[in-house]
Amino acid sequence: MYIRGMRHPTTSSLMVLAAGLAAVLCSVGLRAGQGATESPQAAVDALLSTDRAFSAASARTDLVTGLSAMFAPDVVMPFPPGQLADTAARATDALRANPDNPPSKIEWTPVRGGLSADGQHGFTFGFMTWHRADGTDVGLKYLAYWVKRVEGWRVVAYKRGRRADGTPPLALMAPALPASLVPASADPAVVARHRDSLDQAERAFSRDAQTIGLGPAFAQYGSADAVNMGGPMDVGFVVGSEAIGKAVGGGGAGSPVSWAPDKVVVASSGDLGVTIGYIRPNAPPAGGSAAPGVPFFTVWRRANANAPWKYIAE
Repeated sequence: MYIRGMRHPTTSSLMVLAAGLAAVLCSVGLRAGQGATESPQAAVDALLSTDRAFSAASARTDLVTGLSAMFAPDVVMPFPPGQLADTAARATDALRANPDNPPSKIEWTPVRGGLSADGQHGFTFGFMTWHRADGTDVGLKYLAYWVKRVEGWRVVAYKRGRRADGTPPLALMAPALPASLVPASADPAVVARHRDSLDQAERAFSRDAQTIGLGPAFAQYGSADAVNMGGPMDVGFVVGSEAIGKAVGGGGAGSPVSWAPDKVVVASSGDLGVTIGYIRPNAPPAGGSAAPGVPFFTVWRRANANAPWKYIAE
C-alpha cells in the first residue's frame, strides 16, 4: 500500500531541509565531486550513510518534502490505484494527493545496501515509521534504487508498503557487493547491451512462469539472498528465492499473470539494474473489459557482465 499526497512544501521548509541535509552529507564526506571510494565496502557504506542522512533531514520536515528531496528528476514510483509516476514532479504530486500527509513526518532505517561494480548504481531497503498528526505511528517498508549523479546519490525507483505491527529486524544484513570497483564506461553501446540483456531476463522470467508456475519461477530467477517486501501482514521482508517462491505462489503449471519491462535502468558495469513495468492478469475480468495492471519494479544483480541475471530485491 502506498501513501499519497500532501500540500506543496514551503520555501522555508525546503531551505531547512537543504541546510540540514548538506550538513549531514558533508560530515560523512558525500559532497558532489568527491573522488571515488577505494573499496566496494566503503562505497556501499557511503550509500547507506546518504540514505540515513535523507532520513535524518526528513525527520525535521514534512513527509512530502522529506521523501521528494532524494528523488532524481526521472524517478519512478508506484502509487494507487495501479499507476506509475515517472518524474519527480509527478511522484511529488502523487504524495501530495493524500490529505493525511500535510501534517505528517516520516523517517526510516536502511538494513541492507548493494552496489554495482562501477560504483554508480546501488540499492537500499529497510523500515520506515510514518508519524501521523493524530499521534499514531504507522510501520512501513521501503525499497530504493539509486544512481550517483553530479549532485550525489539520488533515487530513480522507489516504493514503500505497509508492514504488520511489531518490532522489525533492524540489524544490518550483509551487503551485495562486487569483488572490486571498476571505472564506469561512457560508451552508450555498452550500456545498451547490458540493458537489452536485463530486459530479456525479465521477459524470460515471465515466459517461464507460464509453464513451470509462478512460485517455481520466482524460486528459479531469484538469488539465494533475494528479498521480497512481503505483504501488510508481514513485519519484515521475505528472504531467499525459495521462501519468496512459496510466498508468491505454490507449485503447479501455469501462471495467472504475465509481465514485461517498460523501462530498464542498468549500470555501465552490467552487474546491477532495475526493471520497471506492469503485471497483468492473463485472463480478462468478468465482462471482458481490459485487464488492469499492477506496477512493479525489480532490482537485479549478477556476478559479472557475462553471468546470468538474478533478482535481488523486489
